[in-house]
Amino acid sequence: MLSVSYFIGRRMPLCDLNESGEDERCGGCSEIEQCRCDAIINDFHTTNRILIQLELLERLAGEVLTSLIHKQIENHVQETCKGSFNQSFISPLEKWLDSVVVGWLTRLYSSGPESPTLKEKLNIFKQKLQHLLYETYTRLRIDQLFTIIIDYPESEAAVDDLRLCLDKTDLRGYLVERLQGALQQRLLHPGVNTPDIITAYVHSIRALRGLDPSGLLLDTVTHPVRQYLRCREDTMRCVVMSLTDEGPDGDLADELARGEAIKEDPAENWETWTPPHIDTVAKSSKEKQSWDIISMLVTVYGSKEMFVHEYRNLLADRLLTQYSYNTEKEIRYLELLKLRFGDSQLHYCEVMLKDIHDSKRINTHLHSEPNFGLSKQELRCTCMILSAQFWPPFKEETLQLPQKIKDHLDVYTKAFETLKGNRTLNWKPHLGSVSLEIELKNRTLSLTVSPTQAAIIWYFQDKTEWTIDELSSILLIPPTILRRRIAFWQSQGLIKETTTDMFCLTEEPTAGKGLKGMPDVCEDEETESITASAHDQREEELQVFWSYIVGMLTNLDSLPPERIHQMLKMFAAQGPAGVDCSLQQLKHFLDRKVREHKLLFSGGYYKLPK
Repeated sequence: MLSVSYFIGRRMPLCDLNESGEDERCGGCSEIEQCRCDAIINDFHTTNRILIQLELLERLAGEVLTSLIHKQIENHVQETCKGSFNQSFISPLEKWLDSVVVGWLTRLYSSGPESPTLKEKLNIFKQKLQHLLYETYTRLRIDQLFTIIIDYPESEAAVDDLRLCLDKTDLRGYLVERLQGALQQRLLHPGVNTPDIITAYVHSIRALRGLDPSGLLLDTVTHPVRQYLRCREDTMRCVVMSLTDEGPDGDLADELARGEAIKEDPAENWETWTPPHIDTVAKSSKEKQSWDIISMLVTVYGSKEMFVHEYRNLLADRLLTQYSYNTEKEIRYLELLKLRFGDSQLHYCEVMLKDIHDSKRINTHLHSEPNFGLSKQELRCTCMILSAQFWPPFKEETLQLPQKIKDHLDVYTKAFETLKGNRTLNWKPHLGSVSLEIELKNRTLSLTVSPTQAAIIWYFQDKTEWTIDELSSILLIPPTILRRRIAFWQSQGLIKETTTDMFCLTEEPTAGKGLKGMPDVCEDEETESITASAHDQREEELQVFWSYIVGMLTNLDSLPPERIHQMLKMFAAQGPAGVDCSLQQLKHFLDRKVREHKLLFSGGYYKLPK
């Protein structure tokens, strides 16, 4: 047994010739002149032949053979394939297995007498080695699958290899476990930005649908990703921005431009259909898998209505922060979204874009007609005229404009009333932009700022020093908000705080604040949304519900929460995005009204206090 282990446990030493015909030093002999390879090989084959005849070779050396071959296969797969995903390795590995490993085994067993039993054993051994090769390669690719997904579609060859190997091995459970762990460790934590998570999720959809056309593997593996995205408040906004922004990563914008994906029914492709693997989580047989990436992203966070609601808010921000009448790009995005979500869902957005177009036409007409008097104004005033019921609620912020500016707005209002007859304007003075030219001692600055910032600097031309309380009383802005707005002018070096809550104008450049080369447009460091937050909008919607609830309880005396919820769905759940409140949200709202002593609750019924 010792001799058998010796011969099999080391490489077979062979003397060979190189391409020039010269002898090379073999691995088993220290000197070529003393090479004993021929004798060793003869002893090796003689020993193997005897052991094969006695049917002892596999009993004595089978475990050693398997261990050596397994290790050799692992090393070769690691050295050949690690870190390379852009080419297929299955065929080269199979050729290497046949020529090197199986060839070595054939030579090993050729020492004994030929028999059908021996050939059958070699064939069985070859099948086991092929399975071992596939399993080793599959485990390697599964361990690298996160990187393969991020690199997709450049790594498509590796995905195709893995799909073929999964059909030959039983490692789908291992794949789910390892990939979910990699996603959890490298993606699903606060240190990763939401756009990066969404990008990785999109790549996962594309890679895993190539790996498993049934979609069940994708649904199982990415379930934690979808749950995590639901917990992030900016998920839907990031999805909408990715769809409509032309950036370096334009995957979703390209997906939107391609149009709605064709949903394939497996029944129509019965010749190529394969049943889902047992390791994946089963779904209802009635559910059809759609590979429309945008639809999958929308359903991650909620419904089409929630997506359209977020898109409407984002569109309002884009239109009313850029203050540009050029809407061609936004119209293109809107038409593409209408192909997916329907005209009715996006009707309010159409009206918003129409308002911008009409505003441009009205402004041009009012300023070109001398009878309206706008051309005689010292300051040129243009306006975006919005249909209030079609736009999302705006952030409310008080602002008292200087009297001179209010006079200009009154002239514009009268001109509009003359043009439109029975319609007038309700101004939002804190929204908009103001183009300023600030003349200082030795320089002139041209800036574009918000109306609040313009109003602040306006008063410094009459008086160079102001306290927070004085400005707050004139502008009707709370001191905390006013201090934040003054910080803009402090950052530009035009206003400095001399003592606590006392600010003065500085016409000389402040050291270190170099105003030369300053951009024409200056904005706050943090760009705030002009639309109300989701919480504020929800509170407003619930207040609308409250008027309905009061009417119900006035007429019907008392009602259970389920009945109130049912009636609200029938009469009050209306709006541009079709937003409704759940029964649980309604109960929280009603309980809050009970704590505010506006409702009474007894025996499962709500009623108004007497």
